[in-house]
Amino acid sequence: MPVVGTKANASAVGLGWSSAQPDEVLRGMVLITPTSIASTGTGNSSSISTNGSVTFTACTTLSQNGVLTSSFDNYVIVMQTSSSGGGDLSYRLRASGTDASGANYHWQYLRANNTTLSAARGSALTTGAIGSVDITGTARDGHLLYLYFPFTASATSTRSVEAWSGYNNPGAEIYDYTGYHSLAASYDGITIYPGSGSISGLISIYGMRG
Repeated sequence: MPVVGTKANASAVGLGWSSAQPDEVLRGMVLITPTSIASTGTGNSSSISTNGSVTFTACTTLSQNGVLTSSFDNYVIVMQTSSSGGGDLSYRLRASGTDASGANYHWQYLRANNTTLSAARGSALTTGAIGSVDITGTARDGHLLYLYFPFTASATSTRSVEAWSGYNNPGAEIYDYTGYHSLAASYDGITIYPGSGSISGLISIYGMRG
């Protein structure tokens, strides 16, 4: 993970300044603290850590509000998850505490599993979400989700990449999803949820400065 530059640590991280400089001269990933979170699921819990990351347990949905703002154009979401069920981990964009669940999500994926390569695409999904990664199993999986211009009132492009432990399958799997939400709307949050069962793990949302 790259060093995160902030005004407070400008000198400490070796940026060469004796005092903190304005935001616009700092480059890199800035960890964003949600204004609020919400989760569902039997016995679920979720909490915001002091650095802004969110830990969660036994959630059937996890929503973060106020993490997408006019301060950044692009975002990287870093996740580690395990699942009590199976299927894809899906996500919806969110505005003012409400999920964008209409049929405006379009996607394409490439998947490498053992020695098999596969691909598929979809458009105008009635489920109102993008399935980003395969999370079947209790092993901890790693995910990167990129959001491009989600706060701008335009179509939002996305890409997710997963390294999967290969539950019930020797070795690992690569899952590469790309998609977009076609409405010209502004979003300030995101909801993730599993295809079945519940998820536990850690999620951090970074704005890209530069």
